[in-house]
Amino acid sequence: MDDLEKPLIGPERFNRDEIDLERIPLEEVFEQLRTSRGGLSSADAEARLVLFGPNKLEEKPENKFLKFLGFMWNPLSWVMEAAAVMAIVLANGGNQGPDWQDFVGIVCLLVINSTISFVEENNAGNAAAALMAHLAPKSKVLRDGQWQERDAAILVPGDIISIKLGDIIPADARLLEGDPLKIDQSTLTGESLPVTKRTGDQVFAGSICKQGEIEAVVIATGVHSFFGKAAHLVDTTESVGHFQKVLTSIGNFCICSIATGMVLEIIVMFPVQHRAYRDGINNLLVLLIGGIPIAMPTVLSVTLAIGSHRLSQQGAITKRMTAIEEMAGMDVLCSDKTGTLTLNRLTVDRSLIEVFTRDMDKDTIILLAARASRVENQDAIDTAIVNMLADPKEARANITEVHFLPFNPVDKRTAITYIDSDGNWHRVSKGAPEQILNLCEEKQKISGKVHAAIDKFAERGLRSLAVAYQSIPEKSINSKGAPWTFCGLLPLFDPPRHDSAETIRRAFNLGVCVKMITGDQLAIAKETGRRLGMGTNMYPSSYLFGHDRDENEALPIDELIEQADGFAGVFPEHKYDIVKILQEKNHICGMTGDGVNDAPALKKADIGIAVSDATDAARSAADIVLTEPGLSVIISAVLTSRAIFQRMKNYTIYAVSITIRIVLGFALLALIWEYDFPPFMVLIIAILNDGTIMTIAKDHVKPSLRPDSWKLNEIFATGIVIGTYLALVTVLFYWVIRTNFFEV
Repeated sequence: MDDLEKPLIGPERFNRDEIDLERIPLEEVFEQLRTSRGGLSSADAEARLVLFGPNKLEEKPENKFLKFLGFMWNPLSWVMEAAAVMAIVLANGGNQGPDWQDFVGIVCLLVINSTISFVEENNAGNAAAALMAHLAPKSKVLRDGQWQERDAAILVPGDIISIKLGDIIPADARLLEGDPLKIDQSTLTGESLPVTKRTGDQVFAGSICKQGEIEAVVIATGVHSFFGKAAHLVDTTESVGHFQKVLTSIGNFCICSIATGMVLEIIVMFPVQHRAYRDGINNLLVLLIGGIPIAMPTVLSVTLAIGSHRLSQQGAITKRMTAIEEMAGMDVLCSDKTGTLTLNRLTVDRSLIEVFTRDMDKDTIILLAARASRVENQDAIDTAIVNMLADPKEARANITEVHFLPFNPVDKRTAITYIDSDGNWHRVSKGAPEQILNLCEEKQKISGKVHAAIDKFAERGLRSLAVAYQSIPEKSINSKGAPWTFCGLLPLFDPPRHDSAETIRRAFNLGVCVKMITGDQLAIAKETGRRLGMGTNMYPSSYLFGHDRDENEALPIDELIEQADGFAGVFPEHKYDIVKILQEKNHICGMTGDGVNDAPALKKADIGIAVSDATDAARSAADIVLTEPGLSVIISAVLTSRAIFQRMKNYTIYAVSITIRIVLGFALLALIWEYDFPPFMVLIIAILNDGTIMTIAKDHVKPSLRPDSWKLNEIFATGIVIGTYLALVTVLFYWVIRTNFFEV
């Protein structure tokens, strides 16, 4: 108890560099955490709560008003704001008052544009909130020597907690003495099967207990847990959108064009022509108001909104409108495997079943395995086996069950004793090959063949399940029975979705490279890649980010990631880093996923796509949420987004050309003929022009067969040529009108 009085070191020390609480012996864990198997006292727990913080994820408060004002802070808005200032301040001269009508008109346009953008962007959810909701709300904890049901938020390192079937693990913990647990951590690590955890093993916050009951000591809580680090990556991922950069470039071009025209006018109008102050200011306002594509954000927002509606009809809900534009340029799609490319449901590959008994075939092996499976309260393996039958009822058809031995971590097998319709007694067992092989007298004879088959399965990422049979002549439940016969081996795997291979093929044809990123084993990833036709050039994450990589490797990491077909054994931070590196190589990167482990990468990617059965955390972090299973809807979304891109590109060329036309045309009119045009009329013309051009949102276009990109130099050059032509035509027409050309 004296150790408990010592001050506890802070959370910054609990890491791999200082104290590796995940790997050190349990007794050292208790020593480092100043705790015991009797748990903490309430006073000690409260002190630790102050030190480590609550066991929950912090949600950043968002100021809606500041978010609204943020939509007025971009190059296009700056010019409009400058025009508004000129109208109300600089125009106040020449014996005339402020230009209120222009000021009000400009401000109204700014507010309308910002409101539309704000309403659309405000629909996006906060990923951290969904991650927080995923944490277990309650936990059974040992405090003051008594078990108490408390909020999971009050847990601290050193607490002793109880874990039982169905519980969501409330914090990272090390298991104490007891029977092994089956833990489903697929949404955290991507592993398709529940994993067995024994005394001393670590369990992660957010994973689910599928079997067993045990006590554990908490080693990390809140943002310091494995789950919390994933949430922190999501919540700190802030990046300027690709589309926003494009709008900024277009805005800067328009600003430079307008500034050039204004400087030219100022030099000529005042020192040379000696124009009146108010007339000069009005001419400058004409360039400011008419030269900027005032309604550009609104027109593009309407185009994106219409596209979003079309995508929703195809099964893709858009949470961030600008993701549509980015999807048109997507050239790399990083896809999670478990639950995305695959069904996250075990099945048996019938074609690869190995039969070891001459008087049996593959169907008989499946039937025997189904009889050795539960028909109720099934685990993943039992479900896979029984579903291989034409009718699941066949598992118990024409037999009477006498006894069933459920799976346990010691025997690692199940067994059924039953009586057939002729009154004969039989016993069937399925389970780990080594355990089943040990039952059989012919072990020495067939061992080599069995292990060769197991190794062949393992090379392809398939798990092996063995089946054995014996008759019971004594017709007694306690009888030893006749010698066991090793019947066969069944390969288990998580099958690809039926449309995944076709989706990947179509993606490649559209210029989108698909890369698999999974937390599963390398062999399993390669086998999935082989079945999907996406290649097997895959690497374990330790090879990329760990110590397994030789510094003398020919290819640097970024090029290796570019060329690889996929990566296995990855953690959330690895997925995040892979996406980040691809973006640094100037790829427009999409990321699909369904689990909590995918959330950071979904948020980081240019286009985060959550599949139909994704967790709340993944959906909240994503830009697009699929409502239909599989990835086939992504191809439809890509084609639709490319059509939308063509419309937006056409409008952008129009907007640039209009800027050149207004600036060049009105500058020439003002400088050559000293022509004065009312700024308010230019405002009306701009509104009418952009109002009619909104119909471009439904323009008939043909989507590109390759990823689209904003070739801004090409767009600016085209706009300058068209705009110059229009400006010269306008000047020529004005000159013709001023002459007597039309007079008889």
